[in-house]
Amino acid sequence: MTLIQRAALAVIATTTLSAMAGEVEVLHWWTAGGEAKAAAALKATLQGKGHTWKDFAVAGGGGDNAMTVLKSRVVSGNAPAAAQIKGPSLQEWAAEGVLANIDDVAKAEKWDSLLPPVVANVMKYKGNYIAAPVNVHRVNWLWVSNDAFKKAGAKVPTNWDEFFVAAEALKKAGVIPVAHGGQNWQDFTTFESVALGVGGADFYKKALVQLDPASVSSPTLEKVLSTFKRIKGYTDKNAPGRDWNLATAMVIKGEAGMQIMGDWAKGEFLAAGKVPG
Repeated sequence: MTLIQRAALAVIATTTLSAMAGEVEVLHWWTAGGEAKAAAALKATLQGKGHTWKDFAVAGGGGDNAMTVLKSRVVSGNAPAAAQIKGPSLQEWAAEGVLANIDDVAKAEKWDSLLPPVVANVMKYKGNYIAAPVNVHRVNWLWVSNDAFKKAGAKVPTNWDEFFVAAEALKKAGVIPVAHGGQNWQDFTTFESVALGVGGADFYKKALVQLDPASVSSPTLEKVLSTFKRIKGYTDKNAPGRDWNLATAMVIKGEAGMQIMGDWAKGEFLAAGKVPG
């Protein structure tokens, strides 16, 4: 099973038509190296259609900081023209009447035919499109440094037992075993990956999606929690508060052996000139 995260670009309903016809202020959190290149590609596309992209980038928190700023701007009546919003939050924003109906664009570009239902349904509220997808991420990835593993004489793990064997070997070799940033969203990203890896897809759905009482009080959850806690022992003392891209840089430089992070980390590796394998 692969954990999927979707993000969209939504038009704010309070935006005036004149603003949409010329300058478009876009709130987003794509500020890391690889992410910035993605934002630049969107900017180029928009400007190619005769509009002006007014960048409103809010770094940190995996988008949480950007959402705090967005709420403040909307409440004050000074909302940006468009905002990057995570898929699960779209329904909440739409229910508040904040997002504009963009069915005309979706119909003209045949989104219902182009988008898989699992994506299209997230972009809709009460049957109407209120956002355009800009990325679909797979969350449960393990990134490794080949140089660090060679130094430690470790084998790239394929299960949790092997993960901790590798972590111990990296530690003995003087390499930080796990690069991590102690921020809430990063902690939960790691926890989700552990829950899926330890408990399997059925357990994950019952415990974390359906909140099944038997699953959340089961021995399996105890094993998930103990595994999650054990990982912390292989992170470094400077992990609390570290941004995810800085943790990724530790793996890129060979300062750390592994990082549990979504596939958005790929952009950082590519920006650094790294290739798979």
